[in-house]
Amino acid sequence: MVLWLLEILLFLIGSSILFVSFYPSFGGDVNEERRKIYKQSPQFTDKTFKNTQTVNLNPSLSETLTIARKFFFTKVVEGRPTKDISVPSLEASSFHSNYSEPRLLWLGHSSFWLQIHQMNILLDPVFSEVAAPHPWLGDKRFNKNNPVQIADLPPIDAVLISHDHYDHLDYETMLQLKDKVRHFYVPLGVGVHLEAWGISADKITELDWWESKQIASLELVCTPARHFSGRKLNNRQHTLWSSWVIQTPTHKLFFSGDSGYDKHFKEIGIQFGPFDLALMECGQYNKMWPDIHMFPEETAQAGKDIQAKKIMPIHWGVFKLALHSWVDPIERVQKAADSLNIPLITPKIGEWFSIHTNTNENWWHEYQP
Repeated sequence: MVLWLLEILLFLIGSSILFVSFYPSFGGDVNEERRKIYKQSPQFTDKTFKNTQTVNLNPSLSETLTIARKFFFTKVVEGRPTKDISVPSLEASSFHSNYSEPRLLWLGHSSFWLQIHQMNILLDPVFSEVAAPHPWLGDKRFNKNNPVQIADLPPIDAVLISHDHYDHLDYETMLQLKDKVRHFYVPLGVGVHLEAWGISADKITELDWWESKQIASLELVCTPARHFSGRKLNNRQHTLWSSWVIQTPTHKLFFSGDSGYDKHFKEIGIQFGPFDLALMECGQYNKMWPDIHMFPEETAQAGKDIQAKKIMPIHWGVFKLALHSWVDPIERVQKAADSLNIPLITPKIGEWFSIHTNTNENWWHEYQP
């Protein structure tokens, strides 16, 4: 019996090593040549990137097992909607329509289609059914269908990625997008994944915090976040994470990516604010990882810190990646935004909205008991 169990264990270990080593969704690895370049970054130390403030990213074995046990075995009340979230199926022609001011389409979670100054931009696009390296390894999204198929999208001027986690950088999505996209803009190191998936290096620009890139009248600024990176156990912190500022001479948009609350929001607000709209992370939080995701009350405060005229909560409503109910983020951030007197918008997934919209509808009530 002992020998039989040992053989099973060795088989599982061997299979896991082969899976991580050869399955393409895990992406690429930063080599020594690239590390020499990244050493010029204030965020880079030895072989890894770091946050400005200390963040606990090395839990003990017992803490790791506790998190895993709670995540996989805790029954969360209202962990998912009572039914699949209904999303409209948009005609391809709607993406070619004329528009007088910047407009957005929420694709769910942290994914957006943005049209601004006659440019098409995607933010953290994830079209897959699960946010995981393999479809068997994650919960399915709350909306069965996407508002649009990638094949129906027009040419894309830019794709912005905030970091390399699976719910923000998706292998299958990138494979379908790579021939439609003119250029990819990513934090330092994230380009290794895109290159591993067949995207030419000359179509990728890696930026450090506070670096920017001008595209005609549009400026993209890679700004700080408080988070971490890694697509497998042995490459944590090998690539940088970020938020993004998107600005033109007449409009300013902030995209938070994933971030815990910290002073960088005020710094971004001082340097680039005020913003017409801030897309702010609000979801997948827990007291066991307080430094790397914001609680809803912090989301509202961060919106105020960056001097946003209005905020839209993102990073909720599609994937179950934490132990709170699926509506906890939106209900708590509504109260927090009201108390801070900061306008909040809540458009539906698959609904076009202007950068100046005041849409605030409680659409999620339809999916509660």
